[in-house]
Amino acid sequence: METQPILPTIPGLNLFPRSFVIHNGSEFSLASVDDTTCLAILTPFRNTPFRNFEGERNEIGQHTLFTGPLSSKNAAAMRAHLPWLNPSLMGLNTSAGLGDRLGLATPGHVRAVKHFEGHITPVFAQQSIREMNRTGRTPRQVMDDATWGVFLEGWKSPMGADADHLKTPADIDLCLEAGFTFFTIDPGDHVDNTAESLTVGELEELSAALPAELQPSKMGLSGRTLLIEDLMLKVSETELLRAAVKYGRALVHVAAMYRHLSDAAGSRPFELEVSVDETEQPTSLVEHVYIAMGLKKMGVRWVSLAPRYIGRFEKGVDYLGDPTEFERSLAGHAAIARQFGPYKLSLHSGSDKFSIYAAAARQTRGLVHLKTAGTSYLEALRTLAAVDERLFREIYLFAYERYEQDRKTYHVSAELAKAPSPEDLTRGSDLCSLTDLLEQFDAREILHVTFGSVLTAANSDGSRRFYNRLISVLRKNSEAYASNLESHFIRHLEPFSHVSTH
Repeated sequence: METQPILPTIPGLNLFPRSFVIHNGSEFSLASVDDTTCLAILTPFRNTPFRNFEGERNEIGQHTLFTGPLSSKNAAAMRAHLPWLNPSLMGLNTSAGLGDRLGLATPGHVRAVKHFEGHITPVFAQQSIREMNRTGRTPRQVMDDATWGVFLEGWKSPMGADADHLKTPADIDLCLEAGFTFFTIDPGDHVDNTAESLTVGELEELSAALPAELQPSKMGLSGRTLLIEDLMLKVSETELLRAAVKYGRALVHVAAMYRHLSDAAGSRPFELEVSVDETEQPTSLVEHVYIAMGLKKMGVRWVSLAPRYIGRFEKGVDYLGDPTEFERSLAGHAAIARQFGPYKLSLHSGSDKFSIYAAAARQTRGLVHLKTAGTSYLEALRTLAAVDERLFREIYLFAYERYEQDRKTYHVSAELAKAPSPEDLTRGSDLCSLTDLLEQFDAREILHVTFGSVLTAANSDGSRRFYNRLISVLRKNSEAYASNLESHFIRHLEPFSHVSTH
């Protein structure tokens, strides 16, 4: 005879029902106590494995009631007790990264992914080192925030955790210690974009300095026509030389980072993504072949690759380019990924690219990883615009003034002159509401790329200018924020959910 749960009956504890779970004889849930969210655990009196939690303990009959804060220590303890809260390997499953710059988006992400559970493996803990620096967060905070969101919504299926755009061994160490399982290596600083304009003699001289494994003459490709599925790819000596000079040193860096990660991880399993998307020119098919062969020769094992695709993948807006040409080019990249891997193709800056999602899913046959981040911040601003117009106007004015400085590290094309001015927002304009700003191309990019400045801006006394007020509004309107995220990401994920894989 099953015993009835006790935790839901305790006075003063208002449980969040999706979080409630019984595991190994103990009851776990998030609860609201005096308008504060806390962790609640009820365990038999004889069961004393909860010394690694911090909080209060009270005896209730033959049980111990534990209540504690949503702290980093308690998040780690929860991952130790509830194994499904730990990230795992995703393999070649269709997957999607759902970055969260505020630490509040995971509940909405989970609700969206639940519509496609079993078809798309999610990444709830995802943030680049660059984004962490701009928001003042740590890898541990990113992991902990995702843990609490996953627990709140009752997600128990597999999920990954992406330490994104890592450039140094120190970056790897920080993220490995925090529990990440998916490591995106960004060798962009080692890509030689001048290769496009060098003479053959210059290319030969520079390529000769590469390790033997990466020498074009050792690849056995020059002058050959490769049959890759139905793709006939002719490899000229000059194009191969150019590929080697452009990407050779980058591959050396990737291999060094991979070896460091392997050594540091020890017996812990991990997955690697290689990102070469932040380059000036698109990655050609011959360059893609060189990258794949070079990584193999250097002993690197990877599960995903992010080339620089044709067209423009700007932040928070739809694909800029010809979708038909994109699909034609992607078909070649996908064939190479299947033949030289198989591995997934990753779409970086992938949020809001609605015009190409179906093509990406179709051509990769599900061997694809979608990576999003800033669009969740924009949905936070959408929520804010609906409930606190004054604060939204303040943020937009600040973003408008900061844009020219903050855009320098992004590939964006928004222009201040084309965006509604702050004065337009006060005197009225063609906008029906403030939320319409989130649909206007230039305003949307302005709000997107200034997120770091907005979240870290300080008053003269050192206090945060916007951050605390924004977080407070979102917490008070958490259901509205989660609902906005859910509907927004259903649009993202649906095209990837019903593709025949591999």
